[in-house]
Order: sequence, then structure tokens, then C-alpha cells
Amino acid sequence: MTDMSDPGWLWLAKGGGAIAGSAISLAYILPHGRREAAVRFAVGVVCGLVFGGTVGLKISVELGIERLISPAEMTMMGAAAASLCAWWGLGFVMRALEGNRLGRWILEKKNGKGA
Repeated sequence: MTDMSDPGWLWLAKGGGAIAGSAISLAYILPHGRREAAVRFAVGVVCGLVFGGTVGLKISVELGIERLISPAEMTMMGAAAASLCAWWGLGFVMRALEGNRLGRWILEKKNGKGA
């Protein structure tokens, strides 16, 4: 039997959770094109890989289940949650910036307007 706390299993769980979270986030808010879909997917996967362990630990502690689940399950849960939330956080920041000059500049660059 393999040890589920082995670093290889943890990386596999983190990658799987990050990919699943990114895919779900694309389904919730459909992208405007292939480029946006690719960027959103990449952002989600990277955030899931980077923050997956920490987010999984925080969620499991808050729910009081840290002793009931394996490190791989905790990591997968955290990676999926971090990945799913990544684009929502960026969307919130963009909406917050829409009202000021920096937000308008970013939107103009995104839409191909301006210098």
C-alpha cells in the first residue's frame, strides 16, 4: 500500500484540484473567447498549485475536519477552492477599478482602444 502523504501524491492531488477548480470556474462564467478561456484556466491552475495546500489547511481547520481527512484530500480540496476563487477575485478587482482612471485604462487596453 502506498503512503498518501508522499510528495508525489500531494502534487498529483494539488494538480488535479487546480485543474478541476479552473474547469468549474469556466463553466460558471463563460469566457468571451478562446484567449480569455486560456488565460482564466492558466490563472486558476497556477493559483491552485501555489495556494492549494494553505487553503486546504485553512478550510479543514475552519470545518474541524483536519484530523479526519488525508493530506492528499486536504491539498486537493484547497487547490480546487483556490483555483475556483482566483478568477472571481480578479473579477472583483476589475469591477472595483472600473470607476477610476486606472480601471478605464485597463479596460481600454483589453478592448484594444487607446495608445
